[in-house]
Amino acid sequence: MAIKRFEDIESWKLGRVISTHIDEMVKKTGLGSDFPLRDQMSRSAGSIMDNIAEGFDASSNPEFVRFLWYAKRSGTELQSQLYRALDRQYCSQIKFDELYALIRYLKDNNDPNKA
Repeated sequence: MAIKRFEDIESWKLGRVISTHIDEMVKKTGLGSDFPLRDQMSRSAGSIMDNIAEGFDASSNPEFVRFLWYAKRSGTELQSQLYRALDRQYCSQIKFDELYALIRYLKDNNDPNKA
């Protein structure tokens, strides 16, 4: 069955879950007052979703693949930023591990080489 809307793409749905987790961290921890890191993490999480959505409307498969690479790289950025959040005690090791694993899963299942 062909996907007709970007909202039906599993990777986009998982990106939304990850973005929601970051939003919750902003609201419930000191991350909300650490503007530079908060901004970077929010942008990276949103970029995962946005690049998948934008790629869905691409005019060619190679162009869609390019946007999947962008989404994957945004996930890598967010993983790096999570280390800073952990080091600054904005999240527990358990929360870090949960989010890191979600991002890794998304990246593994959003591999542009498989598109």
